[in-house]
Amino acid sequence: MSLSVNDRPEQPRVVARPPESGLRRFLARNRAAMGTFAVFAVMIVIFMIASPRVFLNWTIYSSVLVTLPVALALVVPLVFVVTVGEIDLSFPSTMGFSAWMFALLIKAGFPALIAIGAAIVSGTIIGLAVGSLVVYGALSSLIATLGMNYMLRGFIQIITQGKSITLLELRDGTTATVLSGSVWGVPVQIFWALLFVIAAGLLYNRHRFGARVHAVGDHPDSAAQMGIPVDKVRVATFAFMGFGAAIAGIFTTLVNFTWWPTTGDGYLLPAIASVFVGGTPTWGGIGTVAGGAIGATIVSFIQSGIVAAGLSGFYVQFFNGLIIILALLGHRWNQKRFR
Repeated sequence: MSLSVNDRPEQPRVVARPPESGLRRFLARNRAAMGTFAVFAVMIVIFMIASPRVFLNWTIYSSVLVTLPVALALVVPLVFVVTVGEIDLSFPSTMGFSAWMFALLIKAGFPALIAIGAAIVSGTIIGLAVGSLVVYGALSSLIATLGMNYMLRGFIQIITQGKSITLLELRDGTTATVLSGSVWGVPVQIFWALLFVIAAGLLYNRHRFGARVHAVGDHPDSAAQMGIPVDKVRVATFAFMGFGAAIAGIFTTLVNFTWWPTTGDGYLLPAIASVFVGGTPTWGGIGTVAGGAIGATIVSFIQSGIVAAGLSGFYVQFFNGLIIILALLGHRWNQKRFR
């Protein structure tokens, strides 16, 4: 028995979805960073209301921009390390050691460019050594890098006997002017830091190395089956961390024209907090360089905002911890995938 045309079941109609706009795709790709920026905007508004005399004045922003590049040089490479599924707690001593090499060569009369190059090479080599210890030594990155941090810091203290190095000869030199001067009241180093963030962002999102970092952090076995050299990628992220720590050490030495044996010690927890506040989760495979940079800005402003609001400095650690917890909760709900 055949069915007439009118008796045949109606075929479901397929409705084509309209293509997503460029703005919608941008927001979807960067929702973690946008969420972090929203937190930053709300925080600044609260600080402005609490202390308008301070936060409606350019001075507070200029003072933060002096030291913010140091944090950015540490946080951005740390995003790569966390994305690949590891953690690095040795970067404070790497930062101090690289800055030490820079100060020693300047004091010995070497040109500033040679001193900068030596500092960057030494930081990168330390990063390679740390990465090799973790990857090829099959050690926990948490414990191995913490041990390396203490060992390297102890070595610095033993050799220097706790003595600092002053570099007043750099105060009026070209190097200090180009790397840590000011233009129209804006510290020059923030422009170098932004250039570093942009280059790292392109490496992370547009380059083959960044794609490999994501793949290894997401599932190392699958990445190996695709032909990705998993161990080399993991070691390379630690080397990049050493590179960034060296840049941070150079910046902080040029800002103060002094090297201290404790250089870098105060950046461990703020840098880690910035990564997680910025939207890079702890489980690997995903992250955001832009979010990390914004997270570093948030953490840098917390202390200034709390003091300007009339609160004691004892509140700084409390609010640092509170923002970390709230940010992690927010990003966990905001991310499609989590472990």
